[in-house]
Amino acid sequence: MISLISDTALIRFSSSNTSGIDTLKELMRHKPFSKITVKEIIQNCGVNRNTFYYHFDDIYTLLRWMLTEEAIDIVRQFNLLVDYEDAIRFIMNYIDENDYIINCAYDAIGRDEMKRFFYSDFIDIISTIINEADKTREKHLDPEFKNFLANFYTEALAGTLLDWAKEKAGRNKEKTILYLKTILQTCLSHFDIN
Repeated sequence: MISLISDTALIRFSSSNTSGIDTLKELMRHKPFSKITVKEIIQNCGVNRNTFYYHFDDIYTLLRWMLTEEAIDIVRQFNLLVDYEDAIRFIMNYIDENDYIINCAYDAIGRDEMKRFFYSDFIDIISTIINEADKTREKHLDPEFKNFLANFYTEALAGTLLDWAKEKAGRNKEKTILYLKTILQTCLSHFDIN
């Protein structure tokens, strides 16, 4: 499982001839995700099969690690209470620049699985925003309600980002960012729920 991989082990895998991320990205440009093999990845990386499986359970784990390294970990570095608009913009730019990755994975595992994939990463980010906003209040929210809000907004964000990746016609990034920002601002400023 990806959470059990040590930083040292990942550095060794990443600093091989060609990193696993670069290899996976290149393969995803040219073929469906379901057709990519561990053999192709290890040949391009210059590592053996045991090394790959030491680091990753499967190719899906490599995909999750790639998305975490390139996007999720960076978003977590934002001051999410203040800079959530910048965080949303970063995520949308990442999707635009890497839409072939998102679409390749989407086509292989489907919308529901991709949504679960994003959900597990975004729930912590959204929970942080809600918890930080709640700390500034005199009367704190019920933990059950905070969990409800986190789940609700995480589902909405994951769905919106998947739609953004799949439906290119008629999209307007600045309007979408404004809409998401407005929804979050409204939520954060109206926490007077008993």
